[in-house]
This record gives sequence, C-alpha cells and structure tokens, in this order.
Amino acid sequence: MKAFVFHGPGQASWQDVPDPAVKEPTDAIVKVGAVTICGTDLHILKGDVPEVRPGTVLGHEAVGEIVETGSDVRTVRPGDRVLVSCITSCGRCRFCRESAYGQCRGGGGWILGHLVDGTQAEYVRVPHADLSVHALSATVRGEDAVLLADIFPTAYEVGVLNGHVRPGDTVAIVGAGPIGLAAIATARLFAPERIIAVDLTPARLEAAHRLGADAIADVHEAPGQLVADLTDGLGADVVIEAVGVPESFEMCTRMVRPGGHVANVGVHGRPATLHLEDLWSKNVTITTGLVDTYSTPTLLRMAAAGRLPTGQLVTHTFPLHHMEEAYDVFSRAGETGALKVVLGVEQHAQVAVPTPP
Repeated sequence: MKAFVFHGPGQASWQDVPDPAVKEPTDAIVKVGAVTICGTDLHILKGDVPEVRPGTVLGHEAVGEIVETGSDVRTVRPGDRVLVSCITSCGRCRFCRESAYGQCRGGGGWILGHLVDGTQAEYVRVPHADLSVHALSATVRGEDAVLLADIFPTAYEVGVLNGHVRPGDTVAIVGAGPIGLAAIATARLFAPERIIAVDLTPARLEAAHRLGADAIADVHEAPGQLVADLTDGLGADVVIEAVGVPESFEMCTRMVRPGGHVANVGVHGRPATLHLEDLWSKNVTITTGLVDTYSTPTLLRMAAAGRLPTGQLVTHTFPLHHMEEAYDVFSRAGETGALKVVLGVEQHAQVAVPTPP
C-alpha cells in the first residue's frame, strides 16, 4: 500500500510500505476513506516532536471502513463505517477509567502517527479498536466526520471546557486556525457575551467572523487593548491559546482578567516564559491538556443533527495520493487560505430525511 512516511525533520514522502496486519486480538484494520492533516503533523515535520521516529506513517484522524478485526473486538465488524479517533484507549488503566484517555497507560493515548504508524495511508491498524473507533451514521459525510477525530474534541475539551466558558463571558481566542475556529464554534454553545478572535492572517480572521466571532483583531494591532476596551479594562474571562508559540501564550496571560482562565491548546516546541511576577496575585488558572476525546460521541450526535459547522472549515480536498501537494497547501495557509484539507473524500449516498407531514 501507499502511505505518507516521516523520514526526519523536513523530510517525508508518499511511498510504498507493507500492508498493516492484525498484531493483537484487540486490533482492527481500517481502509481509509477520508483523512486530514493536523497542525501537529506540521510540528512533527519541523522536529518539534522528537519521539516520532523516522519511518513512521503520519496522521491520527480518519474515516474509513473496517476490513478486518482481531478475535477480541466486539463493537465493530468488517463492513462498518467508522471514525478513527486521534486517541487510542485501552479502557482498563486508571486514566481510562477516569475518561482521561489521552493519558492511557495501557498502550493507548496519542499513538497513531506518533508512536505507531498512523492514518495517512490506504490502510491503518487501530489498536484497542472497541474504544478507539466510533460507528458513523450514514447521514454524516466523511469530510465532516473526520474533523471530529481531533480538532473539534480538542477545541471543545482542552479549550472551552477546560477554560470553563460560561454564559455572559468574554472569550478571547488567540489563533484562528482550525482549532481556534472549532473553539469559536463550540464556545458559542455556552452563550458567551462576546468572542474575540486574534490572528495574523486576514482570511482566517474572516473565517472566525463567519463562524461567530463578535470581534476580530490582527495580532500586530494591539489585540490586548481591544480586549481591555471591550471589558472596561478587566480582561477576558477565558483566553484560549490555539497557536503553540511562546509569544501567543504570553499574550494570553496578559489578556486574562483576575480570576480568569487561560486554556492552552497549542502544541509548543519551545519554552514559554511564565510571568509569575505579574500573575501570582491575580488568581489566574492556567490549564494545559492533551485531548481525551470523551466528548466525541456527543459531538458526533451534534454533527448528525447539523449542529456543528464542520463543513465551513474544509477549504481544500484532494485525492488520497496527492498527500505531498496537500501538505504543501496546508503548510502555506497564509498564502493558500487553507483551513482544513481533506484527502480521499468518501463517495457514499446521502440518506434522505423524511419531511414532517
């Protein structure tokens, strides 16, 4: 089969690799129908995630069809259409029992495209399949569902829920890439008073406005002052960091009000300064996190009901074998206007919804 293989910082290629096979009785083999590229994949290519070894197939998000299962798999069978979660769960360790699947100690957590071969391939082996894939309704398109493998649960859990967004809050989101846009969409579920989006790309700021941001600010035009002006100098109740560079994290800590929350979602490859000399007396809560995907079933139901604007985030689609081109377009988002790129989009019939009498 063909797959997108990491060879070291700045080096990767779409090439022939051996077909995956069932190794454990809890494994499933999935034929990939739709896959996307994550900002984390770009961090890997930059060398920001050194535990990814050369020779690893990248990718941790997919929609596809089960083609083979191990003897212990009970919840899916060959022919089932499924979402492959970015997080793998053994279901037995202490963390999985607490729904903290991202911290799984039983061979799970974030392993696809990280510690084992991932989803940017024609086929993928999914360990612990019973708890690591989700059956899909035929009404959910593959290009919509694949966004629920990672970006929507990440934005919702690590950003919105960890940030304790509440009705009437002012929410500032620094970074209007796919995660930041998904954070805007899911923060709106809690009826904040206003959402302020900060980015350096006009196209992404326009997308933020379309998805529900009440105010937008270019990062070079004093966004902190805008937040202060809109909050009578207090600062935002919740600030979500969705970039992953020191400058954006430090900006977030300057924007938050006393007693507020800073929810870091971005993947950081360099140290950031924590200005405790300013923050120690402000009762600020700072959270970090790897997504656990405990919210995925809820988000899938919302997507099936048309309650999530997933389709608005997909700007480019490609055949699966155009992986290198898709990476190029996604990595130059400032020039190409790319938000999410989806490859190998499934072709399947849409189920008609009966009209009420």
